[in-house]
Amino acid sequence: MTSTTATVAEEDLLVPPGLWVDGGWRAPTGGGAEVVEAATGLPFGRTPLAGPDDVDAAVAAARAALRGPWAAWSAEQRGAAVAVLAGALEAEGRATARLVSRENGMPIALSRVVNGRAPAFIGFYYARLAAALVAEEERRSPTGGRTLVRRVPVGVVAAITPWNYPQPLAIMKLAPALAAGCTVVLKPPPETALDAFAFARAAQVAGLPPGVLNVVPGDREAGARLVEHPDVAKVAFTGSTGAGRAIGATAGRLLRPATLELGGKSVSLVLPDADLDLVAARLLEVSLPNNGQTCHAGTRILAPRSRYDEVVAAVTDTVAALVVGDPLDRATQVGPLVSAAQQERVLEYVAAGRASGARLTTGGGRPDRPGWFVEPTVFADVDNAAVIAQEEIFGPVLAVIPYGDEEEAVAIANDSPYGLGGTVWSADEEHGLAVARRIESGTVGVNHYELHVNAPFGGVKDSGLGRELGPEGLEPYLAHQSLYLGPAAR
Repeated sequence: MTSTTATVAEEDLLVPPGLWVDGGWRAPTGGGAEVVEAATGLPFGRTPLAGPDDVDAAVAAARAALRGPWAAWSAEQRGAAVAVLAGALEAEGRATARLVSRENGMPIALSRVVNGRAPAFIGFYYARLAAALVAEEERRSPTGGRTLVRRVPVGVVAAITPWNYPQPLAIMKLAPALAAGCTVVLKPPPETALDAFAFARAAQVAGLPPGVLNVVPGDREAGARLVEHPDVAKVAFTGSTGAGRAIGATAGRLLRPATLELGGKSVSLVLPDADLDLVAARLLEVSLPNNGQTCHAGTRILAPRSRYDEVVAAVTDTVAALVVGDPLDRATQVGPLVSAAQQERVLEYVAAGRASGARLTTGGGRPDRPGWFVEPTVFADVDNAAVIAQEEIFGPVLAVIPYGDEEEAVAIANDSPYGLGGTVWSADEEHGLAVARRIESGTVGVNHYELHVNAPFGGVKDSGLGRELGPEGLEPYLAHQSLYLGPAAR
């Protein structure tokens, strides 16, 4: 984490009691790190960091719980516990949302939805699936034999989460894992470690046995230790494509299943008949959610040459009018980035956009204020081969790319190493769906983009492996055992 020379009185810092391991607070062996407020650059908390021994202790506790009382809980009991856990998260939701906005700069209006309410919503959904889970099913063979097919928890799950949407991305792993009967070691990043302890408190309220859920914030070394631990049965990771490749390589070597939700460079394809007022009205939620720090954000805007100037003007005017400010102010639409390092990274991409010959239509600078802000930025006349069109920037930078006919539009949309999200804009929904079906992406919206709890979310190509949410999000946490029986007695 970025250090700062500013000092804050110790009593004013938010400091958790320790790591949450085996149902209690554990003093960390990995030391600690400042948690710095994105809007001010000043420390407001300190998080414990897990060292190798802490990771080992957490995995040992999870393995013991898997074989202990947790194994005796029925699907109905697990579902009830997950529902109580979800209710506990809901009760803390407003405070958690505010905390996340301080940690990563997310505008509070968005944070109250995705960090305040969504975790409970997702938890309640998987609580219902848990209660309905059929543990054993008898099947008849064409040869007359019978098979008893069992669904059993896959084992200890390593859940590794990023800083951009810390609460929902964690519960998307925790809820189905617990519903399936797995135990979990959650490793949040240092930047958003403080809010992660809401899960520890919720586990206490839910009465989960010690070791069922462990919370151990840590750096990349702690994550690597967790991924390669011999007693971990599955990895669930959300983060960068580079880190995902490393985790996938380790998981492959160990023959260990892994769900990897990685980066994106999603397209927002404006068809010639699109309603530009609708595009402008939904631009923030589709292309710039969370200050652009969103993996599925539609940051490549494809516009028909016949209406190119109109699209550029609509996008530019909309972005230029966005309210940039304190993420805790409900009027703010774009807040700061998570860190000084992320701010510099995004500004380097802005410089690359200028150097490429693209036309800057708004933004491109660093506001004169404390915190890690970058002005919402739009580039027009962008070649899809340019760096700003091919690489994930993870900041408030949009590229407007022209196309000729629909075939070229689809070709440009698919000319990307990523395939996570996407949006198609058309006055004809059926035609929009037809185009959406041709886009190589795990998810595509028509005239809007929104994750739905009952539908699978995930990517193709460099955007990852596997799916979260929906019934499909539960399956990776279940293993199957077939017990072969002879023909039934007559």
